[in-house]
Amino acid sequence: MLILGPTGVGKTELSLRVAEHYACPILNCDSRQIYRGIPIGTAAPTAEDQARVKHYFVATRDLEEDYNAGQYERDALTLLDELFKTHDVVVMTGGSMLYADAVCKGLDDLPQVPFSIRASVQDAYEKNGLEWLQEEVQRLDPDYWNEVDQQNPARLAHCIELCLTTGKPYSSLRTKTAKRRPFRIVKIGLDRPREELYERNNSRVLQMIQDGLEDEAKAVYDKRHLNSLQTVGYREMFGYIAGEYGFERAIELIQQNTRHYAKRQLTWFRRDKEIHWLNANDEYEKNILSIDALLHADSLSEE
Repeated sequence: MLILGPTGVGKTELSLRVAEHYACPILNCDSRQIYRGIPIGTAAPTAEDQARVKHYFVATRDLEEDYNAGQYERDALTLLDELFKTHDVVVMTGGSMLYADAVCKGLDDLPQVPFSIRASVQDAYEKNGLEWLQEEVQRLDPDYWNEVDQQNPARLAHCIELCLTTGKPYSSLRTKTAKRRPFRIVKIGLDRPREELYERNNSRVLQMIQDGLEDEAKAVYDKRHLNSLQTVGYREMFGYIAGEYGFERAIELIQQNTRHYAKRQLTWFRRDKEIHWLNANDEYEKNILSIDALLHADSLSEE
């Protein structure tokens, strides 16, 4: 079972309650919560959360490790093979759309990028910055630009590399043909009114600040070039630490970019017609009953 939704919608508590209901573990599919040392800015499951339910893929990688959706697909499928020997249901949750799709649908087999192209793109990025990557993706593949995390240099560079390698837009290489999996997948989407979602995220950013996001960012500032830290919260804090703007402006930027990210997530999710949407404002018991009904209905349809 996949529980997804935009950042700040309330996935964590629902996932915990669903996992407790089915006495099963949780697989994290948030690409940043996988890394150690940045629990505040990534809103990673707390020690209390992990005491309630066994979690996998939380703080299992060092920031310096190069980990991607392809590796996650392989690792998660291997783990699921073992977990399904003792569990009828396993919960997977997180906001990283590509990681979720990697497990549910599989990734496309893409051509290998020549070293010369990868090096030239990296060199251009180092000289010209994020804005150059953004402009190139808009020029080479406007369709992908509309759905990618526009602040993520690794994703943008990957698109450019493949466009230059093949002479085609990256989006045209993605077949979106789902691979068959040896288990049923039930997708649960959690949503709430847009203004309410934005207000929750604004408040959550302030809570992160209170919990020590500034100190957390300062502790990893010397590693700010790493892909693992190219994410909302840290990029803005790094700008503040570098003296590019003040502390209050950093908070405003985090809130603004969090809203933009939530909007992109919702755009991605809305295209998936397999998702069964639930109201985050409903009682947990009601939503769990709805999930029970969906699991039962899917089970009957398989017979």
